[in-house]
Amino acid sequence: MPASSMKVVAGGNERGSVAASVFVLGALAVMAVAVVTNGKPQIVGPVAAALAVFAVTWRRVLAWRSLLAITIFLIMFVPIKRYDVPASLPFQLEPYRIFIAFAALGWIASLLVDPRVRLRRSGIEAPLLLFAVAIVASLLANPSRVASVSTQVNKTLVFFLSFFVVFYMTVSCIRRVRDIDFVVKWLVGCGAVLAIFAIVERRTNYNFFNHLASWLPLRLNKEGVPDLDLRGGRLRVVASAQHPIALGAAFAMLVPLGIYTAKTTGKARWTIATVLITLAMFSTGSRTAVLMILVIAIVFAWLRWREMKRLWPALLPMVVVLHVAAPGALGTIKESFFPKGGLIAQQQDAPEGHARLSTLGPTLHREVYPHPAFGLGFATRVTMETVEPDGTIIPGNARILDDQWLGVLAETGLIGFVAFGWMFIRFVRRAGRDAKHDRSQRGWLLTATVASVAGYGAGMFTYDAFSFIQVTLLLFLVLGLGCAAWKATPEPADEVPVGPTRRPRAPRPPRRPEGPRRRVPAPGYARSGV
Repeated sequence: MPASSMKVVAGGNERGSVAASVFVLGALAVMAVAVVTNGKPQIVGPVAAALAVFAVTWRRVLAWRSLLAITIFLIMFVPIKRYDVPASLPFQLEPYRIFIAFAALGWIASLLVDPRVRLRRSGIEAPLLLFAVAIVASLLANPSRVASVSTQVNKTLVFFLSFFVVFYMTVSCIRRVRDIDFVVKWLVGCGAVLAIFAIVERRTNYNFFNHLASWLPLRLNKEGVPDLDLRGGRLRVVASAQHPIALGAAFAMLVPLGIYTAKTTGKARWTIATVLITLAMFSTGSRTAVLMILVIAIVFAWLRWREMKRLWPALLPMVVVLHVAAPGALGTIKESFFPKGGLIAQQQDAPEGHARLSTLGPTLHREVYPHPAFGLGFATRVTMETVEPDGTIIPGNARILDDQWLGVLAETGLIGFVAFGWMFIRFVRRAGRDAKHDRSQRGWLLTATVASVAGYGAGMFTYDAFSFIQVTLLLFLVLGLGCAAWKATPEPADEVPVGPTRRPRAPRPPRRPEGPRRRVPAPGYARSGV
């Protein structure tokens, strides 16, 4: 069993084959009984099929990179807060939570019993630890406020715990360059498929992800279905995300990874995937996504200026393809950046709570200045009234900021603000320095992850990033891949190149020594003849 896989004891090869056969036959029997007794075969069928597939492929499925790939699949294609597993529990049992909990338990068990699995340092422990201290300190400094919204605080703490689990599981278990490359390709491939659904949604106004309950044993939470959002008379697609801004931000973070994959493989399918992701990003009509792409372009120009200069001629064909695939997308983006009266005036004159600049002054005066060191308490700002599955009503107590950096400052104070900013700066500086001097595929991977993480950090200025689980999980996943690539060292017996390599040329035969040349008779003639 490979060293990168989870240690699971299931007996020898023959015993494992017998167990797999029993699982497959049992799944078929359950499916047959459900069909005969009308026991909801549309629900039992997928479950039985999943069990049968798992029984046959459990060795591959339980490899760490496969577990991470399944996590990515759930994050990308099962809308968070829109679906849960039917169960009578005081909280929503969402698929991604179940699987991350399963992977976390397996990882912790492997850390305890498997000497091959070890906790690995990421290189950014200091800012992460300081941010964790800031969270705890903010909660201890505001006990009455925390008690009034304890349900919301506990839920957000669980979310952040899952972020850190995904991050450290990626850093600790995905060590080989080929495993990192596999996860990156899986991210880009899933992003390309999601982009196709987003482009279809813009053209047809049909969101496939609102109808998953008819295909999978999931329960639709109607309150989690986003409302239709229009900008410039055009639909802003949402696909599997919680909001068009979050979807655009997720696509923007995948663009650098797509560029890396296309560059290092040289295959057209990855170029097409990157183009699809870019088209879908513009289809969201999000200014935040455009801002992130500008920052990503600046990072690529900083680290890969020569290669970037060669891409400028591709901008015009890209504009033409965008106009054909998503008509009106460029016009919508232009109108959003240049509204009547100007963008600054729009953001200042809007009612309080509905524009970014109009909330800056009141938030600093009412929330930050009275609690500068530790803030109001992590996750204690509730922007709208929510109803929990157990019927508990959490009233709103704060305005929408559309600025996550300002939200971090208000909730965790200067300590949390500095710690979270330090995390971005430390990763970008250290990984960027290595990427600038490393011209290999590893250097390209570091460039892509630095650009993606820097794009997320810039986007935090224009939306409440922590409110959208999908894109924030994507941040910690990409951050983990970047730290893993930063720490990765190729192993001669195990490592393979990330991208295509040229076949070495055969050595030329040595030249014949100078001297009188021997005349060779032409074919068909006898040696002694003419």
